Amino acid sequence: MTHPLYELFKDEILVKKIQERLPYLFQLAEIESSRAGKTGMEAGSVREKIIIALLIYKFGEENVDTNLPITSPEADVRLFSFPISIKTITGNQFSGVKLIWTVDPQKAQEFQQNYEPSCDMILIQINWQNKGGLYFIPLNCQIEIFQKLGRENYIKLPKPGTNPRGVEISRGALINLINHPISKYIPIEWQRQSININPYKRWVELWKED
Repeated sequence: MTHPLYELFKDEILVKKIQERLPYLFQLAEIESSRAGKTGMEAGSVREKIIIALLIYKFGEENVDTNLPITSPEADVRLFSFPISIKTITGNQFSGVKLIWTVDPQKAQEFQQNYEPSCDMILIQINWQNKGGLYFIPLNCQIEIFQKLGRENYIKLPKPGTNPRGVEISRGALINLINHPISKYIPIEWQRQSININPYKRWVELWKED
């Protein structure tokens, strides 16, 4: 069965809309998740919702399942029968894509020994005032690169003695993944816009309701 996400990349009108609108929507996510000029961790959850909303817009709400059990830690959403992980990176270096968030070195080691790719991936490279993109990296592509490189080269453990935030896909593995012939890519120019928005306004309006 052909993965339905390939249809998104064939939809020229939607591809153009993604190129034009995703930077604006992600900028809104940053504004709503910022305090004193610093973007908070919650921006990641808002970005995830934006991508899930894109899937609902394209494929219909009845075909997008967001109620995944906690026993599926890698998948964020299910499109038809396909579990999908949504990940973002910032900047022009392909590094920092988290597989698991943990500060426990033992848990990180256990994760490396037991991990195998289990779902398709949507990866968004945010690169403000420059070029990035939206990538689709199918599961069979991940399995191929994982087996080719081996788990020690595919998975990057945090350095001992540091204050790590998680276990990552190695930069080498990620470059192999995005350049794989079956992976897909939509180039995006990440230009900021002048946005005047009060992140508290809608909540104030809800308080005003009877």
